[in-house]
Amino acid sequence: MSTQTTARQGSPSTVFASFLHFDLCFTIWVLLGALGIYITKDLQLNAFQQGVMVAIPTLSGAFFRMPFGLLSDRFGGRRVGIGMLLFLFIPLLLGWLLKVNFPAIVVIGLMLGVAGASFSVALPMASHWYTSERQGLVMGIAAAGNIGTVVSTFFGPRLALTYGWHGVMGLVMIPLAVVLLAFVLLAKDSPTRPTGLPASRYLAAMKHGDIWWFCLFYSITFGGFVGLGTFLPLFFHNQYGLSATDAGTLTALATFLGSTSRPLGGYIADKIGGVVSLSLLLAIIAILYAAISFLPALAVMVVLVVAVVAVLGLGNGSVFQLVPQRFRQEIGVATGLVGAFGGLGGFFLPTLLGSVKQVSGTYAWGLAILAGIAFTALIVLRILVAVREGWRFSWSMPIASPLSAESVD
Repeated sequence: MSTQTTARQGSPSTVFASFLHFDLCFTIWVLLGALGIYITKDLQLNAFQQGVMVAIPTLSGAFFRMPFGLLSDRFGGRRVGIGMLLFLFIPLLLGWLLKVNFPAIVVIGLMLGVAGASFSVALPMASHWYTSERQGLVMGIAAAGNIGTVVSTFFGPRLALTYGWHGVMGLVMIPLAVVLLAFVLLAKDSPTRPTGLPASRYLAAMKHGDIWWFCLFYSITFGGFVGLGTFLPLFFHNQYGLSATDAGTLTALATFLGSTSRPLGGYIADKIGGVVSLSLLLAIIAILYAAISFLPALAVMVVLVVAVVAVLGLGNGSVFQLVPQRFRQEIGVATGLVGAFGGLGGFFLPTLLGSVKQVSGTYAWGLAILAGIAFTALIVLRILVAVREGWRFSWSMPIASPLSAESVD
């Protein structure tokens, strides 16, 4: 079958399998955050330990993203994706059957973080089956799997209320087995998939000055989205005394809006320009974090938290509207690096809030620091616009713009 015929016909079954893989892996990736209130009570964790516990899977997920991407390029997404799902039975079994302490839950969290690398396996596998004209729809369907955050935060606490958090670890193996079977039956590697890039290309990409700025911005937007998604249940419980189920419901609401707002962020960036859009969003993020740092009444806090997570989702779309334009010939490498740093941001946020709470007795200062970081990123972005042509013209302009100059490193 020719390349053109393969790309034209595509593989709907692979797209569906990729969605299932990404959705389940995202559910598992944030599982410790969803169960954090129960685990904290069981293990008697302090504020610092709480932050580390929910952040560890995000850290290891960021670390594993590039290696799994390289493995997927070399051996095919189907084989690597199957291996990933099989591996995830190990930490779930340990969490289900063992009586754990804090070091043990950290080790389990590190292993659960492998699920965060699904981004580098499932999405490219679906993408390789389609032409550029259909990439937006295909990637949108596959990437909708990040709704797994909502699944975990909504259902996890409710199931734990009946079966305990250990029991939930065991129950999650049921959908894991179902998705594994579906993935084996439905997923196919495209016969025209690229052979992949050597690891040296990632090192070469790090020499581009612009890529580090994108890493900074995405660590704030995606890192904020994932970090809050894992930490909000504990925050609502510790700060406002909400039950695990109520805290999970509010977190699910916020993360649902954050997940669904990402495509809108890309659309807005297409219309007004990625830099303009990102500038506005960073300003709003800084203002919302600052308002949240005053720890207002619960009703006001819910509005502010839902708003900031939704805006962080818009920011994710804005950043990744810019990345493909700046790195047209190195898009795979660039998205891998930027995505990895987004995960690091997701580790930083809960760790920061937990550490500051442990030292000061309040979340206020940690939230104020997040506001300062977002404001600093806004200043950096405006300086880049002032001193570098690429950030002022060409790829930072609306999609309809005829300008096409490249940024100079």
